[in-house]
Amino acid sequence: MSQYSRLKKYHSFFRFKHDFEQYSLKKARSYEIIIHWLHSKMNRTQFLMLSGILVGTAAGLGGVILKMLVHYIHYVITYKVHFSTQVIFYILFPFLGIVLTVLIVIWFFKGESRKGIPAILYEIAQNSSLVPRIKMYSQILQSAVTVGLGGSAGLESPIAVTGAAIGSNYARTYHLGYKERTLLLAAGATAGIAAAFNAPIAGMMFAFEILLTGVVFSDFIPLILAAVCGSLLSKVILQEDVLFHFQSRQPFNYHNLPYYIMLAILCGLYARYFVIISQRVEHFFHGLRWGKLQKAMLGGVIISLLCVIMPPLFGEGYQSVKLLVNGDAGNIIEHSLLRHLPLQNWIIIVFAGSVCLLKVFATAVTIQSGGNGGNFAPSLFAGGFLGYFFAMVCQQAGMNDVPVVNLVIVGMAGVMSGVLYAPLTAIFLIAESSSGYDLFIPLMLVSTISFLIGKWFSPISPDLKELAAAGKIFTREHDRNILSMLKIENLIETDVQQINIDASLRQLVELVKQGRRNMVAVVNHQQFLEGIITLEDIRPIMFNPALYDTVGVKELMKAPPAVIHPEDSAAFVMQKLDETHVWNLPVVGHNRLLGFISKSGILNRYRQLLQEYSND
Repeated sequence: MSQYSRLKKYHSFFRFKHDFEQYSLKKARSYEIIIHWLHSKMNRTQFLMLSGILVGTAAGLGGVILKMLVHYIHYVITYKVHFSTQVIFYILFPFLGIVLTVLIVIWFFKGESRKGIPAILYEIAQNSSLVPRIKMYSQILQSAVTVGLGGSAGLESPIAVTGAAIGSNYARTYHLGYKERTLLLAAGATAGIAAAFNAPIAGMMFAFEILLTGVVFSDFIPLILAAVCGSLLSKVILQEDVLFHFQSRQPFNYHNLPYYIMLAILCGLYARYFVIISQRVEHFFHGLRWGKLQKAMLGGVIISLLCVIMPPLFGEGYQSVKLLVNGDAGNIIEHSLLRHLPLQNWIIIVFAGSVCLLKVFATAVTIQSGGNGGNFAPSLFAGGFLGYFFAMVCQQAGMNDVPVVNLVIVGMAGVMSGVLYAPLTAIFLIAESSSGYDLFIPLMLVSTISFLIGKWFSPISPDLKELAAAGKIFTREHDRNILSMLKIENLIETDVQQINIDASLRQLVELVKQGRRNMVAVVNHQQFLEGIITLEDIRPIMFNPALYDTVGVKELMKAPPAVIHPEDSAAFVMQKLDETHVWNLPVVGHNRLLGFISKSGILNRYRQLLQEYSND
């Protein structure tokens, strides 16, 4: 009997393969046929678990490849290429990194340069979690060139975008719905972050805090499986010097709480400085009426000069943070312009403080001038140097038993929490990367205070503020999230009654007799909207035939209480409907009447989305 069942399964599979190849729109790869067949045999939960493993493995591998590629580029330009003076090294490679990245975008990706986590959040809210296929590899290539050659940015955002694109396109290939597609998009990003840091819990926290904000889910197992797969690949393939990992630290002592509280406030204020400078650099480059290549050359020159002045700004900078943790700050200063001065504490303090202040400039210029990268690594880097700067100042002030290494480690979490608005991600990332679970109390304290200071200045992450205000990404306001998924152009009712502005009351009454609506649009000969007429407006005179030929439409019409445009958001339309206390408003494009939009139509579609949104 078991043999018969086995033969039946084989027959079922080969019949499915034959039918799939015969009737599908395109011939699929053999592994896709197998997964399609498994999809037809598994229930939803089982297939999502399998998908979490596959997406997590692919996204984790993408993260590992990017890390190895950047590490190899660093190795080649550091050990295989020799310069008579180190200055030429720092002048040449950062400039080449940004310029080559822009050339790659222009030549191979048709100038498409949308990047970063905000772009993924936009796809989730506005494009049904459909991420362009090109992002499965474009981010790896661009960020490898930018950061590998010395651009002062991080690899984690490109890794997360790559993983998100892999998860989204996997779900699209196997015809999964919006919820499943969003879940696997998040799973891919989770695996990428887990692989970048060998920190699976931090990867999951990143998905929950940033990507899935405002999205309700009960399917956590695929995320867990994806995080495990990404972290395992990282641990098996990547070497210790590639990973952001360090062991050296001091035991937590509650007597040091005042240090951590002061550091937390400093981290929160520095995070605000980081955000403001980033925005000003962004506005500067956006305001330049230059071509992409010209901006890249300007950015390359600035980054090269900054790296000459402060070599730790070269690349991600994780190696410099490791040296700080190991108490070897002198080794960092040896390669800077301060190497000719005697190594004294005040020199170290000036150096660390200068690196903190300049890092944000270097990162913002790298990204805004055309390079590819994110603020993930720069915030960690800046936090480490800020913690070291604070510790050295405390020592110079005569304070005893300053936990220097712990302040460096905890400072990374504090600045990252304040910059990215992701305290849980920061806490678990540093705890996992340093095996510092005994530092959970100071990590939680510093990250939370820094996050709250940032929220006090701006309730929404400044990187996302513009998109959130326009209703183009999800926030924690679930009602607004559902409204943002509604497209006004799909809700316009075109079967409207309209009448020419020169018509008489008689013609209007005849039109009303044949119609079903209580509102008539008044237009001119060019179909431009002139006004509206409601049944309430004409009810007192519509039963008086003596007025039919003496009263015209022009005398009866009135201006609409508000006018809607196709590009308006659903939240804005609902606000106008509520403010004007009406159920219908005209929609106008280029002054021409396109139709009406009704509150009942929006509410009906809202209810449909709410059912889909809430259904597991």
